[in-house]
Amino acid sequence: MSQFYRYRMPPWLRKCLVITEQIILPLAAFQLLRTLFFPTTFDIILSGFLIFLFVAFTVKWI
Repeated sequence: MSQFYRYRMPPWLRKCLVITEQIILPLAAFQLLRTLFFPTTFDIILSGFLIFLFVAFTVKWI
């Protein structure tokens, strides 16, 4: 069974992944507030995607 190991990535890709992890929560919070006040189809899809990414990073799927 092959597992995904973050440390097998090149250093530059690991750094990008760590930066993305740190940026996702503030972006998701801002997008959720924006969606609550100005709901459009694009905002709803983007909010769902950002929330999915946050959950994926939290439970270490990525």
